[in-house]
Formats: sequence, structure tokens, C-alpha cells
Amino acid sequence: MKKRSFADLFLVFLVLYLFLPIIATTLYAFATNWNKTVLPEGLTFKWLATLFQDTNFLEAFGRSVLLSGGAVIIALLFIVPAIFVIILYFPKYEKWIQMAVVMVYAFPGVILAVGLIRTYSGFGVPMIFAVLGAYVISILPYIYQGTRNSLRNVNARQLLDAAELLGASKVQAFSKVLLPAVYPGLFAGALLSFSVLFGEFVLINLVVGSRFETVQIYLMKKLSTSGHIASSVVFVYLVLMGILTFIIYVLTKRSKGVANT
Repeated sequence: MKKRSFADLFLVFLVLYLFLPIIATTLYAFATNWNKTVLPEGLTFKWLATLFQDTNFLEAFGRSVLLSGGAVIIALLFIVPAIFVIILYFPKYEKWIQMAVVMVYAFPGVILAVGLIRTYSGFGVPMIFAVLGAYVISILPYIYQGTRNSLRNVNARQLLDAAELLGASKVQAFSKVLLPAVYPGLFAGALLSFSVLFGEFVLINLVVGSRFETVQIYLMKKLSTSGHIASSVVFVYLVLMGILTFIIYVLTKRSKGVANT
């Protein structure tokens, strides 16, 4: 009984430790003043309204969506088909993908940024394209794992063989049978990749900086000028990540349901 009480107390402490900064930041995003009291002296939507009236924030938000979404789309168009072919038809080469996934984690953002600058700055290549390429590679673990799990959940090889035995061509079996069965997992992996890239700061800040201001760079600037605006940016980011997390949960649950049927 004492062990159970201690475990419950530790769990409550852990939840408070993790969520208290988030709650405090959210409250500060809506606080009129919060200097001498435990709770805000008042609540207002002024800071959120100011934020969404700032064209710099809207442009930074658009750049973040464009850069993160572009990297995910490129990965879906080029990396996912390659993973499909290797897993379904050349499984003995899958170890090379797994090796590439491990190598992604071997390069910290600072080292990668220095390497990109030294490699591409002398060739006249716009550095934003170098960052885009690095983003595509950096989400390889999420894209690979999502694709692999989706294919394994539906027994993709057997599903394709069954469709071809029933008279479907390889293209029809892929587009009309396999793809509808695995798309929830693929979409969940894409959303997870997008959320990771949307919050990335080190690489874009070191390689490009304010020349391509994203939400994270905008946030860093506002931290030294207005705590309320900075908290509002964090609140918007948390809401966006919460929505993406909910969608990923629904899609993951749906993909498990498809696998069970």
C-alpha cells in the first residue's frame, strides 16, 4: 500500500514538473499583468491579437510551414517509394536503410551546420536549399519507421500477391489495394516529421539566420523584447502540436484497426 502511495505521489510530482512550465507559459500569454501575485492579475486576448496582426510573425509562420512541409513532401515523393521497393522486393538491402537511419542521429545540429556552410557556400547554392536537403535527410528515421510499420501491419507482400492473383496489375495492386491500406501510417509519419521540423532551430539559425526568418527565430527575437508576445508564440506552437498529435493518434488507431481486420 505504501509503495502504491509513493508511486502515485511520484507520478503526480512528475506530471506537475512537466506541465507546470507549459501552464505558466500559457497563462502568461493571456495575462494583463503578472508581477506580484501567484496568478495573473487579469486575462486578455491582447497579446494574441497583436501577434496575429504582426506581418513578420505571419510571414515567419508561412516560411516554417513552407520549409517543413516542402521537406516532408519531397521525402514522401522520393524516399517512401524507395523504402517500399526495398522492403517489398529487396529486403536484404534494408540493412543499408537502417544504417542510414542510425547515421542521421550521429550528426549534431552544430556540426551539420558547419559542414553545410563549408561544403555549399563556395558553389553559389542558396543555403536555404542546403537546409531543405538536410531536413529531408533528418526526417528519414520517422519516415522509414512509419512506412515499415505500416507495411508490416497489413502484411504488404501477401496483400500484393493476393491482389495480383485476383487479376490486378502491379500498378493497380499498389495504387488501389496497398496504398489505401497503409496511408494512415504514412500520413501519421509525415505529420510527426512535420512537427519535428517545424520546431527545429539550430540548423536554420546557424546556416541561414534572419535571412529566412522562421517561427523559432522570430520567437528568439521576441524573448528579448516582449515576454507576453513570446509566450503567445509558444502557445500557438503548442496548440498546433496538440492538433497534430491528436491527428497522429487517430490515424495510428485507424491503421491498427485496418491491420486487425
